[in-house]
Amino acid sequence: MPPKTHHTARGFRNNYVGTVTKSLGEVLRWQMSRLRDRLPPPPSVPTPVQTPDLEFVHANAAAGRRMIPAVTWIGHSTALVQANGLNVLTDPVFSHRVSPVKFAGPARVQAPGIALTSLPHIDLVLISHNHYDHLDRDSVKALDAQPGESPLFLAPLGIKAWMDRLGVRRSIELDWWETHIDLSAGGPAVEFHFTPAQHWSSRSLSDRNKTLWGAWSVLGEDFHWFFSGDTGYSQDFVDTRRHFAERQTPELGGGFDLALISVGACLPRWFMKMQHVDIDEAIQIHLDLAAKRSIGVHWGTFELADDPLDLPLHTIAGARDLKGVAEEAFFLLAVGGTRRLTNRTALRS
Repeated sequence: MPPKTHHTARGFRNNYVGTVTKSLGEVLRWQMSRLRDRLPPPPSVPTPVQTPDLEFVHANAAAGRRMIPAVTWIGHSTALVQANGLNVLTDPVFSHRVSPVKFAGPARVQAPGIALTSLPHIDLVLISHNHYDHLDRDSVKALDAQPGESPLFLAPLGIKAWMDRLGVRRSIELDWWETHIDLSAGGPAVEFHFTPAQHWSSRSLSDRNKTLWGAWSVLGEDFHWFFSGDTGYSQDFVDTRRHFAERQTPELGGGFDLALISVGACLPRWFMKMQHVDIDEAIQIHLDLAAKRSIGVHWGTFELADDPLDLPLHTIAGARDLKGVAEEAFFLLAVGGTRRLTNRTALRS
């Protein structure tokens, strides 16, 4: 395991830059420019929405080890990944607002692609960091109370105490490069590795960077997948590819079968560059990981920065062309849309 240089006396830092947060003066400068220029502009087209294929989602959930690898985008950074016999949610946010209070703050412009009450039974929930648009109190409580066994929440260091105070029954926190081995699917083990990303954490004025942030690399016999959480561009993704290189040789099925990579809330670049990638950098992460397929997430749902909600729709084609990436290799889903993918064991046969 690499040395824990990301630990500090006051919390945590990034691997390749110490901090990505801005000063109060820079925050005020950004907010003043937003007001002056009336940003973000309204989208020119609505976020695409698709009626969810609940019949497939629930049948797939019940298939156990015969599950077809599939991903359904619920909105923002929330996705349902069905693979390796497990139903996994990423950064579940189903609330109307992402804010410390319910009467103010960024409001959802599109309903969740699958309602909480329509989800299949969730086995695990992956949390990337503690910002309100990624760690939502009401959504966590509702998932913990699902019929039958509550899901297992996997979270960064420092977040388990928050989970415990909320009454969450099953949670584990991990440091970078630590792994949870899951055997609940009844077949070969599924490995959930918490891997580095470049970001920051805070839920109040007094806890900045006191909990960790990061990405998730999930390795199972049938499917390898990756979730970036929020991140700026850094060498962390090359490091991740190298870390798993011996497990992802061509003979073993190759690199990640799927990567979920943030693409929105990226403007203005002078303010957001170190903490949120733009579409060009997201596609570079796809290449750095040597992923077979990637889906852009973290867009089209909440107005969090100066970019219009539909920006990725207009920029993805040019960014792919610039990097020589095929349309089927890096794409966007409609809210509620499902993409079925290929079992890596089938690729090897």
